[in-house]
Amino acid sequence: MEISIQQLNQYNGTDPSKPIYVAIKGRIFDVTTGNSFYGPGGSYSMFAGKDATRALAKMSKNEEDVIASVDGLTDKELGVLADWEKKFEAKYPVVGRVVS
Repeated sequence: MEISIQQLNQYNGTDPSKPIYVAIKGRIFDVTTGNSFYGPGGSYSMFAGKDATRALAKMSKNEEDVIASVDGLTDKELGVLADWEKKFEAKYPVVGRVVS
């Protein structure tokens, strides 16, 4: 499946009939099984329906960091991002890609 970043926003957990998606570096993970974290009220709900690449790399929950950009990230932050990617790959299925 290929969807736009705008379409990805529809999978933010507010519609119980739809899965919850989080993208990392454009790859979309179905995190519905982690509903308690990514669903409404969850500690990571700000990532639901978004590409959380930069925020995960920076270990940030700031809205301005919840974007796909890796521009200006340090080597350490890129390493943190790689660790997050491995965790997601082990736990959640990849269901598609974000396209521009």
